[in-house]
Amino acid sequence: MRVISKVLVANRGEIACRVFRTARSLGIATVAVFSDPDADAAFVAEADEAVHLPGSTAADTYLDVDAIIGAARTTGADAIHPGYGFLSEHSGFARACEAVDIVFVGPPPAVIEAMGSKVAAKRLMAEAGIPVLPGTVVEPGASAGDLERACDTIGLPLLVKADFGGGGRGMRVVRSVDELVGAVEAAQREAMSAFGDGSVFLERFVESPRHVEVQIFGDTHGTVVHLFERECSIQRRHQKVIEEAPSPGLDDVLRAEMCAAAVSGAKAIGYVDAGTVEFVLEADRRFWFLEVNTRLQVEHPVTELVTGLDLVAVQLEVASGAPLGEAVVHATFTGHAIEARVYAEDVPAGFLPTSGTLHRLRFETSSAVRVDAGYVDGSIVSTFYDAMLAKVIAWAPTRAAAARHLADVLARAEIHGVTTNRDLLVRTLCHPEFLAGATDTGFFERHDPVALGAPGSSAEMTRLHATAAAFEVQAASGRGSPLPEGIPAAWRNIGRAAQPIAFESGGLRAGGEVVTVTCARAGTEMLVTIDDVPLPGVVLHARSADVVDLEIAGVRRRVRLHRVDDTFYVDSALGSSTLRMLDRFPAPVGGNATGSLHAPLPGTVTRVLVREGDRVHAGQPLLALEAMKMEHTIVAAHDGIVTEVHVAVGTQVEPTTVLLVVSAEEASA
Repeated sequence: MRVISKVLVANRGEIACRVFRTARSLGIATVAVFSDPDADAAFVAEADEAVHLPGSTAADTYLDVDAIIGAARTTGADAIHPGYGFLSEHSGFARACEAVDIVFVGPPPAVIEAMGSKVAAKRLMAEAGIPVLPGTVVEPGASAGDLERACDTIGLPLLVKADFGGGGRGMRVVRSVDELVGAVEAAQREAMSAFGDGSVFLERFVESPRHVEVQIFGDTHGTVVHLFERECSIQRRHQKVIEEAPSPGLDDVLRAEMCAAAVSGAKAIGYVDAGTVEFVLEADRRFWFLEVNTRLQVEHPVTELVTGLDLVAVQLEVASGAPLGEAVVHATFTGHAIEARVYAEDVPAGFLPTSGTLHRLRFETSSAVRVDAGYVDGSIVSTFYDAMLAKVIAWAPTRAAAARHLADVLARAEIHGVTTNRDLLVRTLCHPEFLAGATDTGFFERHDPVALGAPGSSAEMTRLHATAAAFEVQAASGRGSPLPEGIPAAWRNIGRAAQPIAFESGGLRAGGEVVTVTCARAGTEMLVTIDDVPLPGVVLHARSADVVDLEIAGVRRRVRLHRVDDTFYVDSALGSSTLRMLDRFPAPVGGNATGSLHAPLPGTVTRVLVREGDRVHAGQPLLALEAMKMEHTIVAAHDGIVTEVHVAVGTQVEPTTVLLVVSAEEASA
């Protein structure tokens, strides 16, 4: 056995924090590596030592093998944990570690290489007797005719998938032959950007199956076991959103069959370390092999909560040469665990990633609730990396209790500064179909995520939150005065004049509803109007800069306030809202030309498909942006002529950037 004394995590965010936590508990020193945008990130502060990787993109930093090996040698790290994503399934990186006698906390390079190609993995699993879906490789330079012939063989619908990598990137569903060429080209570009390899293949697409994966573990002594299954069927854009263990779709017989198949496949390739064998499960109980992930998965905490195991600790033990312990070999599971991924994204806008300053990120945790996060209050969410802010995991004796508890924790969370998918998560967890265990990959096709994820709002919540914010504005204006509250700061013969305060509601999106609140005190009574309509029975019981204890129409609630400049982030039992205080006398601003098309999110222009003078039609792709490893196509909103193009390939844009102008008037002339 080899003693590991210092581990470098070749990753960032919550997985780096996660590995550091276990390493510290084992007395192992820790090293972080970080890019320019991550210089002040939480994971850097958590490590004992940190090494700067100059640059911003993944290719220049977290994918630079030589730089990471150099950081390990400089700090004396004798092991490297790759986390997930980036270099975690890069056989060349594992070999580079071996070459300088650094322990790679993961499978042997040969295993990674064999499973790194999904095409090769399918062939090996088929030889091991595991059912695989029909498919074919897209050869370099394949023509439209070649693709159409392959489509005829496989049948529609089919899935275009990146041969290397994962996370839903480089993946497109094709339902008609006309979509095939464009889908292949888009998947190739996205795969090249995310994984450095644009290879893709075509595979039969199973409509709305369950996505079930089996956690496997092997040691260097030939033992391979499973740690039961997880279900990851609630997905958007082929990326997992909610995961759970055990799967509500498996009984003991099917569980034993799938887990046995996973172990059989793992033994066939001499698997070592943590990994997962992924399957799609059809309603008729047939299951098909998808891929082997030769790494720890994002969703591993649900397995930890139901088995009581620390999978990172087991990884480090196996990497040191120890055999799997009795607790692993004879593992059992108890209760149910559900994990929700909190993403910085605008669901109603089509899951567009968002960025900016995360002013607050707070969850109510307990012995039954775990939060794995890579961000803290004040963190910057950049456009360079994945949009996941945190994973929130709840355990309970039953699935229904776990879902209710997780939904409650998410609903009560304070997440201020960036738009997130929190509302979508809460409503999904509370949905009757989810609670009934009817989870499959078609959930968001049957239930519109835009409707599920729309910001929660009600007239009652707006009244409560706007009134609480108005009281705080008044209190803040008088805190510097030596006079008692309620006494005018200057003499006037008309008493204390009520001052209207206008807020723009509607979350972080511009153009929300404007609410005007007027507050005044008449003796012990509070006189409040909302848009000139009197609010009945207002009693202010107590207030501070952070909490207002407010009663309206006989119902008393505590409202939590967090003010950042002129924006109030407000949380109560009714929900969460963002209120921006408007200037009383705003300065006039100029407008953009009619037909201006703005960037919907911060990112980099990767393709410009039109030129000035081009005639375009509604829905036609005009350009593409890359943000947080995903490509987003911008289309024309109406027929017209392109009269201005303001960007080129490589241009960095913000949501206020005008990309181009499409004039509808000239098209109809």
